[in-house]
Amino acid sequence: MRQTFRAFTALVLFASVSAQAQLPEKVGDTPVPSLAPIIKKTSPAVVNIATRGTIKQARNPLLDDPFFRRFFDAPNVPRQREFQSAGSGVIVDAKNGYIITNAHVIENADEITVSLQDDRQVKAEVVGKDPGSDVAVLKVPTKNLIAMPLADSDKAEVGDFVIAIGNPFGLQHTVTSGIISALGRSGINPEGYEDFIQTDASINPGNSGGALVNLAGELVGVNSAIFSRSGGNIGIGFAIPSNMVKSVMTQLIEHGEVKRGILGVQLRNLTPAIAESLGLANAKGALVGQVIEDSPAEKAGIKAGDVITSVNGKVVSNTSQTRNLIGSLRIGEKVDIGLNRDGQPRRVSAVIAEGNNASPEGAAEIHAAFEGAALGNAPSGGGVQVQTVAEGSPAAASGLRPNDVIVGIGRNRIANLEQLRAAVKDATAFTVTIRRGNATLVFPVG
Repeated sequence: MRQTFRAFTALVLFASVSAQAQLPEKVGDTPVPSLAPIIKKTSPAVVNIATRGTIKQARNPLLDDPFFRRFFDAPNVPRQREFQSAGSGVIVDAKNGYIITNAHVIENADEITVSLQDDRQVKAEVVGKDPGSDVAVLKVPTKNLIAMPLADSDKAEVGDFVIAIGNPFGLQHTVTSGIISALGRSGINPEGYEDFIQTDASINPGNSGGALVNLAGELVGVNSAIFSRSGGNIGIGFAIPSNMVKSVMTQLIEHGEVKRGILGVQLRNLTPAIAESLGLANAKGALVGQVIEDSPAEKAGIKAGDVITSVNGKVVSNTSQTRNLIGSLRIGEKVDIGLNRDGQPRRVSAVIAEGNNASPEGAAEIHAAFEGAALGNAPSGGGVQVQTVAEGSPAAASGLRPNDVIVGIGRNRIANLEQLRAAVKDATAFTVTIRRGNATLVFPVG
């Protein structure tokens, strides 16, 4: 009797599992489970991107002195070196020839060659790039292109099947498959705009800029990074969600750059101890550490010590998520902010203001130590963000890295570019305080 009961139980469990995990009878017109129809449909939209260029090499300034080189018989090492690299891209607009890729794929490129699946090779021009989100848009003049439609990545769920298409290690149009392992990943580049889709579909060097495709044949994400100690795939890859890509792409096409507005707050992550001290039930949200004077936040009534709990009705769990949502808003756009103050929920409305940006040349005008860096007011307020740093430049020698946030010069706190300019005016030596991720660093200059 007991054996009969066990056999019956096993049969019920098998029937239950089979009902829940039953494979589809057809994929497209193919009567057996296969991803081939989707791959045939989407592969022509994925391209190989080859770049060539030159970068400056960091070296000892004494090597620029001819007397020093003769006296010590030092070699005359060139200050620049040529490089070649490869990545992937996705055609998203066949009519206008627009291709999406990663900003880091085309970094420092003087020449960009796009190879299509039908073996055509064409030169591409850069429409714009945004290092903060690691998205770039290219344009090619070729006709008869096939584009991939963009999915609504907000509808993606953990467990969804996905396909990664790209050119890992130079192997063109390699296809791997897996599932979405997690959503909303951040912390890979703490000062960037991150909301990564995590996947176990194999992603390797060369896949950057390639497609993460759902079973509807839509672009759900652009492959951007991997987590690996060896440089190869270990089942943890990251893709930029298609909705973020679409938002950035629209601005790059319209303006050639992303014009992010600012709210005017300096944000800090909550810890359980701080949350408890504020009378909060959990440590979810973003703590307002500082409100910039005359900013949209101040005008809306936001105060230091408030905890931002939602942006336009979307609940936020941490600083990174809050920055992403605010950074995606356009200048002049009205935003509804949910707060917790003194244990009580509040709601305020603010109008996103324009953040001033500076070019690399503008950075050099502020001070020679910043030459080679592109600086702009931090999108979330409370500092000056280092957007890019040219390799081997004085800015790199000063210790600056992309996405650092300058928050102090000497004993002076820095809230924006104007304050930075005033603090270093006529100075020959000073210290720079920066925020890098969760760390605060101080560098001497001069």
